[in-house]
Amino acid sequence: MTKKRKSEQRRPAKPPDGNAAQYEQSLKETLSAERYSLCLYITGTTRRSALAISNIRALCEEFLPGRYDLEVIDIYQQPVKTMNEQVIAVPTLIKRFPKPVKRLVGDCSDRTKLMVALGLPPMTVTDASTSIQP
Repeated sequence: MTKKRKSEQRRPAKPPDGNAAQYEQSLKETLSAERYSLCLYITGTTRRSALAISNIRALCEEFLPGRYDLEVIDIYQQPVKTMNEQVIAVPTLIKRFPKPVKRLVGDCSDRTKLMVALGLPPMTVTDASTSIQP
């Protein structure tokens, strides 16, 4: 049994027909189709909770349409789940998938921080004019 070098282990196999452009396109489509699993911890029906929900949904609908699952958990209704996740401040957004797991505390009105936490490409200067509700 021969050992492969680390660089050989990470590199995906080339397509059998040798068409690299087609293979790269297929890889991009696979990565762009990756589904996001998000969990938002809130406190009841407060203004801050409603703001966090609307900010996250707006960003996800813009950048991840049809590719995300958002579970909203009220810490008053599900305290055990909150303790298991070790949530100590709310609202808290937890991105479970794709890895790595990330946490963001606050109402998610800072669009740049939210995009970084979700692993989305940063906004360009022209995108900065569209902001999430303060």
